[in-house]
Parts: sequence; structure tokens; C-alpha cells
Amino acid sequence: MPRAAAPLALGLVLALPLYAATPSHAAEPLHAATPPHSAEPSRAAAPSHSAERLDIGLSGKGALIEAVVVAGRPGSSETVLLLGGLSGRDASVSVARAALRSYRREPRRRRAFQLIVIPLANPDGAPLEFPPQGTAYRDRPESYALWRWIGVHAPDLVLIAGPDSSGLAAALSSHAVAEVGRIPARDGFTAEGLLELRREPPPPSAAHLEIERRRARSPLELARELAVYFGRDFNQPIYIDAIALIAQLRLGHLKEVERLAEPYVDGARDSLARPNSLVFAGHLVFGELARRTGDPRYTARVVAAASFGFDADGRMKEAMPFHNGFSDSLFMGTVILAQAGALTGERKYFDMAARHVAFMQRLDLRSDGLYRHHPGTDVAWGRGNAFPAIGYALTLSDFPPDHPAFPRLLRAYRSLMARLLAFQEPDGTWRNVIDYPGAYREFSATAMIAFAMLRGIEKGWLPRKRYQPAVQRAWEAVLARVGPHGRLVNVCESTARASTLEDYLHRAAILGPDPRGGAMAMLLATEMAGLH
Repeated sequence: MPRAAAPLALGLVLALPLYAATPSHAAEPLHAATPPHSAEPSRAAAPSHSAERLDIGLSGKGALIEAVVVAGRPGSSETVLLLGGLSGRDASVSVARAALRSYRREPRRRRAFQLIVIPLANPDGAPLEFPPQGTAYRDRPESYALWRWIGVHAPDLVLIAGPDSSGLAAALSSHAVAEVGRIPARDGFTAEGLLELRREPPPPSAAHLEIERRRARSPLELARELAVYFGRDFNQPIYIDAIALIAQLRLGHLKEVERLAEPYVDGARDSLARPNSLVFAGHLVFGELARRTGDPRYTARVVAAASFGFDADGRMKEAMPFHNGFSDSLFMGTVILAQAGALTGERKYFDMAARHVAFMQRLDLRSDGLYRHHPGTDVAWGRGNAFPAIGYALTLSDFPPDHPAFPRLLRAYRSLMARLLAFQEPDGTWRNVIDYPGAYREFSATAMIAFAMLRGIEKGWLPRKRYQPAVQRAWEAVLARVGPHGRLVNVCESTARASTLEDYLHRAAILGPDPRGGAMAMLLATEMAGLH
């Protein structure tokens, strides 16, 4: 099999620069208080052709686990990972750092492979276990951080400085790392070993080849692959199933989706028997069916959900009910109102959507332009920002441009997109806590934010030159994290009212099938394929 370029997530020398500046067209959100756009986060400089630092994750005590990437010669595809400090701060740390200094001094044209060095892989000297057991990243955080990062970034060879009491080398060689593939590894690294590799770089690992296979899939191929596992039932009319079914509609499976929706429109089941925010957003699939079929029964279900925004006399409520203060409601409570307005032509639904957005901003919009998950915490949870992102994108898609609130909604959307752009990682992902270095890369937020940016590019709301590279990086990250049989890497579990930063940092990261992550990946894939 011909050697392809190193995976983008590893080939950081190929990554495009991070954008830290806010676009000139970003302005105030819907309410009067404008986030200070000059207060950008401290970010790493654009990757160079010599070396670049990045973080792998967090130790149990919160220490940052860091790596340094040294580019190989132009056109090289091999990647070698060197780890020191698996047992803590011992002599292996110095060995790894000395190898890094030596390799960095070489002219790039003489570097036979890309070298990644993690000098201190276990800052706390905690007990390690590979493959790790327990709940990621709540249990054995160092083990999970190393294992899943190594698997997704798929080096061709892993070298360990010093003895390997953790059993990492044996585990890498004998297991599909993070369900990606095996990676040859050996301990007892010496400088002479690196010299030998310069003469004969390692062949591609099974993990490397698997990542190449994943990244070769087209958007339509990925959407069809996921459609086998997600969007197959509608037993609960909630947003997770609705988003997957919308993607199924985009793939042309109208009759199948109509069959699943029929009990809710023929009177057999009441889609609003247990109304809540998740159910409001679950009604979005009825709006998509109404557009495709013209069947007024579907429009009636959308209107029934949107009507919760009005009292018995038809007056607008302060906000859509059941929001519970969560920033999620910028999607779950807003889009259904805009959809009702688009289907009926009645302005009151757009007015209520604008009111609800302003209400949620007062609760959850931070002064820096990111969203706290709810008023009881100031944490910028990943999906807690991704929900506003897709909420704005989908709401604006249905909102009439001549409505007085449209310009303000558009400015709020652009402001959030600019803030999120500044926090995208070089490998294309966003974190489970958006602005916290070391927090794990989260799958669903990455897919959702990429979708929101792509919709903005398509609609002309965002400059293509600035945002298309970010969407492409995110798409590459999603591809790398979708394995066979709909198995995904690092989808944050359902998150209710967590109160502390620690609560969010240690939310379980799912490795395997997940309907939420699968639905959002399908939505992005079908948008990438132009099927909307």
C-alpha cells in the first residue's frame, strides 16, 4: 500500500495557523452588553517547521501533560513517539529531553521522520494501567489521556525511555489502541536507537493505516456508514433522534422517517405528553417532514411545540419554558420557534425566538463571549457552547432577513463563531471545557461547531477564507474519531447541572457507539456533502 502523508492530527507542521483575532464584522450579542473582543485567550503560536508544543491531557492532580513535535523532512510520512517519565520525574525524563534537543538541532532535510516527544508522561507518578480500565477521564486520567491520544494520533512506532513498569509497550503492540489499531513499541530507549531509525524509518503501523482509511472517506460515505447505526427509531421524540432522522431525510430515506413519525401525527401517540426542552427540539424532524411533503399534520406538531412560548391569551412568555437556565436552550428552545415561523409565516414565532435568545444570553453569556453552561457555574462546557452555535445557525436559516431582530441575531452568531475559532486546537477539535488547556478533545462539540461554521460559510454570514480551514480541520478530526460500526472516540456523556470545573473536566468520555455523537456527525457529514 503506498505511503500517505502523516495523519493531519500528527502532522502539526502542516496545520494551519490558529486564528486569535476576532473578525471585524463580529459585534454585540442580541442584548446590550457587548463582550470585550480584545480579550483573546493565550494561545500557542502557529506551528513552525522546527518544533511545536501541544498538550496531551491532565494528570489526576491537574498537571498538564505536554508534548513537543519536531517536523520531519518535507514529504516524510513516518512518525515516531518517544515517551519519558512514565514512572514520574526520573532519569528517563532527561533522556527524552536530550533526544529532543539532539533531533531539533538537525537540519530538517536530514530528519527521516516526524518526532513527537512527551518528556514527562506521568507528572504525578501515579499508577498507570494499559489499556486503562474504569471511566475516562475520571479514573486513571493519565492512562486514559495517553492511551486515547496515542491511538487517534497513530504514530508508527512508540519508544519508551527507561523501563516500562506500566506495560504500555506490550499493550500498544497487542491491542487496537483506542479501537484504532496496534502500534509497535519498545522500552529501554537509547540515543543509539534513534540513530538506527534515521537510517531505516519504521513502516506504517496498523493504527496509522486505519487512520488513513478513516480520513479517506467522503462526507457521503461517512453519512451512509453512520446511518446504519443511528436514526433508526423514534421511540422518544427528543433532539438526539430527531437530528439523526433529519440526516436520514437528507440521505433520501423519506418513507422510513415518515413511518417512524406516523404514530405522532395519526393520534396514536402524543409527542408532547412529557414536554421539555429535549422534546421541543425533537419536533424539528416534523418541520423537515413538512417541508418535504407539504403534509399539514407535520406543521401542526411544530406549531404545537412552539406554542409553549405563549400563554393562554396568546401573549409571549418571558422565555420558552423548561430551559432550566441551560445554554443548551439556545438550540432546544429557539430553533423550533423559528421553524414554526418559517412554516406558518406568522411573525409572532420569530418575535418569541428573539425574546428567548435575549433571555438566555442574560443568563449564560459570559463577558468574554463564551457561554457558561448555566448560571450556577461559570464553566464554558463544550456542548454548552456547541448548542448555542448550532442554535444560532439553524435559527438564522429560518429567520427572515427583514425582521428587526435578524441583524442582532447575526451579530451574536458571528461573535460566538469568532470566539470559538480562537479556541480550536491544531488537530481540529474543541475541548470538553472550551477554554481549559488539557481538557479532553470532545467529539460531539467538534461536529456541532463545525456544522455551525459551515452553515455560516454557505449562507455568506462568515468569510470563507477565514473559516473554511477550521471546518476542514474539524472534519478531519471527526473522520479520525469515527471507527467501524458507529464507534466514536470521546463523546462527553449527558451532562446535567454540574457545578464545579472538576465536575466538567471529569465527565465520562465515551469510547464506542453513542447516539448523540452519531447524530451530530451525521448532521455535519450531510451538510459537508451538500445534502441540506
